[in-house]
Amino acid sequence: MGKLELKAQCGNARRTTFETVHGTIETPVFMNVGTAAAIRGGAGPEDLRDVGCTVELSNTYHLHLRPGDETVRALGGLRKFMNWDGPVLTDSGGFQVFSLAHRRKITEQGVGFISYLDGRKIFIGPEESIRIQSNLASTIAMAFDECIANPSPRKYVERSVGRTTRWLVRCREELDRLNADERTLNRDQMLFGINQGGVFPDIRARHMREIREIPCDGYAIGGLSVGETAEEMYEIIEAVEPEMPKDKPRYLMGVGTPLNILEGVHRGIDFFDCVLPLRNAQHGNVFTWSGKRRLLAEKYTLDERPIDENCSCPACRNHSRAYIRHLLKADERLGMRLCVLHNLYFYNDLTARMRSEIENGTFERFYQKYRLILSEFADD
Repeated sequence: MGKLELKAQCGNARRTTFETVHGTIETPVFMNVGTAAAIRGGAGPEDLRDVGCTVELSNTYHLHLRPGDETVRALGGLRKFMNWDGPVLTDSGGFQVFSLAHRRKITEQGVGFISYLDGRKIFIGPEESIRIQSNLASTIAMAFDECIANPSPRKYVERSVGRTTRWLVRCREELDRLNADERTLNRDQMLFGINQGGVFPDIRARHMREIREIPCDGYAIGGLSVGETAEEMYEIIEAVEPEMPKDKPRYLMGVGTPLNILEGVHRGIDFFDCVLPLRNAQHGNVFTWSGKRRLLAEKYTLDERPIDENCSCPACRNHSRAYIRHLLKADERLGMRLCVLHNLYFYNDLTARMRSEIENGTFERFYQKYRLILSEFADD
């Protein structure tokens, strides 16, 4: 079991350390998403270190399909495969199965679906998901759950939540079995349970009370940022957080914008991940301490300043807005790569700043200032 130590707290905002077999995680933390063991935009493990990444996240579903989790196991596990020496979290594949609604069939045993690569039939249930993640030898494995669309009928949400709880029990049993096996690559692999319940605060709170009785190393809030409003998301966090164990990490899955992360920390969340900084980078949209910038805008044609004059990322240290805009307009891959490095640096810097502010007892002032700035576009 991982050990969490609460270092400081401002209101609900927490500054913690979480010990793992692959190193200590400082929270609040943003986990950089390397879906198929790589960051989109041509960023490698050495780039992750350069932008301040401390935890990498990879995708169970995609790695199972290609190159195959058995292949990764044969090569020493995911960390060795991608030459990353820090902690790794693998998701369970539940969200990807959710996104394949037209290609899947859900039963009590698990989910059958069609591979988008070659059309073959694949089945993943709790045991299969945990076995895949064990082969990947990640630091933290996520429980297999059903991620439902928002809004969904209350009766269906109730049935789905019950199934997710039963699946968590099976995940716990399977991981315990594998961690006891001498052939397992990472016998210290940890398990995070996942809270579901759509946009119903009472179902969410009750489900959290149920799953906290199942021994896990941390607990996540899943099934958000899939159709609900930001206000509904914050309402759900506020309903669930009081029921979450104080001595375990809290993870808000797949969220979100810099403002979402700031609001999540304000409400007591420790872990975050999202592909948004990468997707925005693809279109030249970058995040700064003055707000969001669209580098394709004509006003940056002759702008010799860095993306953010208060940033020390590789892009800002070496290149101008004008040059990066030119690369994007010319469809040069370097343009996207520089935007990716900048956005990831910003997200990691944001969580590092929040850690310092909580430690210093000044987080509330920081929160009130940047909740306005981070929701706007920069005006220069």
